[in-house]
Amino acid sequence: MLKQSSINFEENLRADEMQLCEIFFSGCKTPDVIAQKRAGVEFEKLPVCINNYKAAPYQQVAKFLNALKTKQPQWFDGLYENNALLGLVSDNAVITLEPGSQTELSLKPFGSIDKISSILKNYNKITADLAKEQGILWLGYGIQPVSTYRNINIIPKKRYEYMTKYLPSVAKKPLIMMRETAGIQASFDYGSEEDAMKKFALALKLSPFISAAYANSPIRNGRLTKFKSNRAASWLETDNDRCGLVSSKIFSGDFSFEQYAQILLDVPMIFIERVLNGVKKAIRVKNLTFRQFIKKGYEGFSANKEDWETHLSLYFPDVRLKSYIEIRNHDNQREDMICSVPALWKGLLYNDDAIQAVIDILKNLTYFDVEYVRHKTPKCGLDMKIKHLSLKDIVREIVDISYQSLKTNGQDEEKYLEPLKEYIARGITPADVIIEKYNKDWHGNLTEFVNYCALK
Repeated sequence: MLKQSSINFEENLRADEMQLCEIFFSGCKTPDVIAQKRAGVEFEKLPVCINNYKAAPYQQVAKFLNALKTKQPQWFDGLYENNALLGLVSDNAVITLEPGSQTELSLKPFGSIDKISSILKNYNKITADLAKEQGILWLGYGIQPVSTYRNINIIPKKRYEYMTKYLPSVAKKPLIMMRETAGIQASFDYGSEEDAMKKFALALKLSPFISAAYANSPIRNGRLTKFKSNRAASWLETDNDRCGLVSSKIFSGDFSFEQYAQILLDVPMIFIERVLNGVKKAIRVKNLTFRQFIKKGYEGFSANKEDWETHLSLYFPDVRLKSYIEIRNHDNQREDMICSVPALWKGLLYNDDAIQAVIDILKNLTYFDVEYVRHKTPKCGLDMKIKHLSLKDIVREIVDISYQSLKTNGQDEEKYLEPLKEYIARGITPADVIIEKYNKDWHGNLTEFVNYCALK
């Protein structure tokens, strides 16, 4: 069985695969940390040009990053690759660029949603003002509304160059996901393997239902589409080896760090990184799983701990296990909805009674039922049924459970769920509001749409 080990990873991996779980065991937090009920957030947003709403190119976004670094001294360091500025670092957060120049703000975990909200509001205000000087608007929306991947160049980062070469060979829409989309991710602590698996399984089972509730990308390529979440639709056709619900075994209630690692061992690799001549470089890996890499190496390179960590980062399920649990399946939102994401999951995952209540709601749904929901909701949002159960009713119950859990905590964090509760009470998603306004109030005017979604 794969367990913690002090054996040197690089020297002994071929003989001792148990070390692959060390990253998961190292993520087990002490009771005092768990008691803080921390949430981490990764918040992506879309840069569009003010004059035509097309995706802002890398050169324009890089100028924005330089301006932010110059005018806001808390961003004290830049992240570079081959002298290209690709991000910024502060004490509490990191800004990085996604493949299509989407910006991602990654916050360290906080026990207070109020703190997260304050940081995000300040960040959106400062970056909106600075971006305007560069001719950029930021959208709280799930996909580029005008430009498609065909006219969005990737940023100068080798990782994305290799992903661009590999992913289209296994699926139809990975370049849409990479270059066009933006989402919100939330991360949570676990105290033990058992605790991790309980939270991981619950989040995976719930992920298609919550993804439906946050559908917010019906407009793409300058027009309304047949999808309420074009972002979620693109993930359905990104790479079946590394996306989705991980394994049907999770739904049996019998899953472990070992089983997660074993799944990852058989996922095809994309690249590794090595320092060559004093420079860190990505090296494309072809036709090799990580299990095979451990056994025979690749072009003279042996597997090491950093390779495993890179491989983990190139696995993209709806919920991902690292040294924390990362929930990844929400379209980006307008400002009033952003903090509902960490608040919703905080109310569910740090309360055993809430977890059991959700398990009871979903108890009659199989892995295949949840897969069915996952494939239907990009078009339907909440407007569908599974086994005669309405998604609207299921999600309403789940949100109510989280709301009551947060209320019990006594930190007044349930207020962050109010905007979501308003949508759910009407049985609609953010996408439904956009569709109605686009047809009735805006009469197809994209300027009205952009003003509605702009983060200010």
